[in-house]
Amino acid sequence: MLEITGVSHVYANGTRALDNVNLSIPRGMYGLLGPNGAGKSTLMRTIATLQTPTDGAIKFGDLDILAQPEELRKRLGYLPQDFGVYPRVTAMDMLDHMAVLKGIADKGERKAVVETLLNQTNLWNHRSHFIAGFSGGMRQRFGIAQALIGNPELIIVDEPTAGLDPEERNRFLNLLAGISDNVVIILSTHIVDDVADLCPRMAVLAGGKVQLEGAPLDLIQQTKGRIWKKTIGRDELEAHQEQYQVISTRLFAGRTIIHILSDNQPAGFDPVEAGLEDVYFTTLA
Repeated sequence: MLEITGVSHVYANGTRALDNVNLSIPRGMYGLLGPNGAGKSTLMRTIATLQTPTDGAIKFGDLDILAQPEELRKRLGYLPQDFGVYPRVTAMDMLDHMAVLKGIADKGERKAVVETLLNQTNLWNHRSHFIAGFSGGMRQRFGIAQALIGNPELIIVDEPTAGLDPEERNRFLNLLAGISDNVVIILSTHIVDDVADLCPRMAVLAGGKVQLEGAPLDLIQQTKGRIWKKTIGRDELEAHQEQYQVISTRLFAGRTIIHILSDNQPAGFDPVEAGLEDVYFTTLA
């Protein structure tokens, strides 16, 4: 169990990136949803001991990770949103080097770990290529591989499916699902489908604060009978925004489909079988 208690972080320029964040994250997949700039990456970096919060406490089991960051790093797998690579090192050599840093001293064990991870992330055929020449999706898969070195107990993945094509995304999500029973995995993303597909529990972070927390199915149930849709012309959008609580819009065949939040069915609107995306947009609205 990861316990985050009263965590706030204010940067030197006065920006309050986190504001009294409280979360209890059990074993399994945990989704952290939020728009860009919500504070997700700041929270992930704080949990990963890359920065110290202004206030608050974080514990992983009995371990105080702010007081003992080195102990947490032994148990941590971390895929940041952006990461650099050495330009002229192959994927196999780089994973081998990182396995050494993770404490896997035996050469045979290290070789087995590296080969397994290269196969799991579909990089085996590229194992002898320089990482600097990888495409964005291949670099992301390499980042996933390094995060899994050493069978970590806590895995943090920040926007992990960015740059992956649909097939790679499914492979990655299946990989995480396969190891999630015995570890804590935090999936930080702005992609609602990633959370809906995998996470038994989730939270929405916006403006540095936890706006919503719970089981996706329970949260969806709370919006049942309150989401309505209508297809309108684009020139009608502003008038509808003034009259209704519009939570989302999308274009379809040159027309605009709007979803609104209302306890009663307005004239001209049809009911919507609400999903997690509606919960997310309702929370942000």
